[in-house]
Amino acid sequence: MNDESAAPRGRGIYLLPNLLTTGGLFAGFYAILAAASGNFENACIAVFVAGLFDGIDGRVARLTGTTSEFGVQYDSLADLVSFGMAPSLVMYHWALVGFRADGPVLAKVGWAAAFLYAACAALRLARFNTQVGSTDKRWFIGLASPAAAGFVVSFVWAMNTFGYSGQGLRWLALVVTVVAGLLMVSRIRFYSFKGLPKGDRVPFFVMALVVVTIAVLFIAQAKGLFALALLYVASGPALWLWSRMRRRKAAE
Repeated sequence: MNDESAAPRGRGIYLLPNLLTTGGLFAGFYAILAAASGNFENACIAVFVAGLFDGIDGRVARLTGTTSEFGVQYDSLADLVSFGMAPSLVMYHWALVGFRADGPVLAKVGWAAAFLYAACAALRLARFNTQVGSTDKRWFIGLASPAAAGFVVSFVWAMNTFGYSGQGLRWLALVVTVVAGLLMVSRIRFYSFKGLPKGDRVPFFVMALVVVTIAVLFIAQAKGLFALALLYVASGPALWLWSRMRRRKAAE
């Protein structure tokens, strides 16, 4: 009797991380539908919800000992929808579609920028899958797709909160989309936060940073999310420039 009752429990635990991944996939799918309907705030929130599911499913799989190759591939495909297709289409429906008013040539520039972002996200995910276990876990090579998605949709959400129209900001939106896409496939390193201590004690600056982050998000919400995303996205190129300057001074 114990053996019979144990078998269903094992299968249930195995399904849990994949159900969480499905939740993230649904959030990304909903973001696409909401953006197509002009409900941009809900679309942006849905992408962030997908990010929460993406952060949980892998940890649940490791804690329950239910990691599998199927789960890895399924998670990657879900990420392509949630952090590749969804942000690009949110940005397209909010701003890039406005290039249609500037003529047929610039109309193609709008959807080409959205496609560029989606293609770069796919390339970023493929490169990440092939480099697992062979790179320093403290760093991402190229901007991670969830961070790029957070940057894109937080820009849309914040500007929408300020009352700006997407069509009026279509050139700035084009720059944000292209920069986020190219950073994903770049060789620039971004801190992954996986090098933080896993014990009970952490450096004081970590706790201070957590408190400041919570305060900013509580007060500013969409604007705070965009500010944090912008700081993180800028940290990679800033570190790259600083490293180049140090090497140049050392060579001199």
